[in-house]
Amino acid sequence: LMRRFEYFNAAKGYGFVKDADCGEKYFFNISSAPATIAEGDRVTFEIERGMRGMNAVRISIVTE
Repeated sequence: LMRRFEYFNAAKGYGFVKDADCGEKYFFNISSAPATIAEGDRVTFEIERGMRGMNAVRISIVTE
């Protein structure tokens, strides 16, 4: 999926990416994202079911 990086809390080590097509937000842990990620970046990611819902994993920044 290619979507926007929406929110990140470095102190707590988590954030959210938002699917612009449907408005769905996906939780992610800092271990799934590049260290240089910033709010507003375009990203690609995969979705996996976690204990509390769907999570974004294997996040990469789109540089095009």
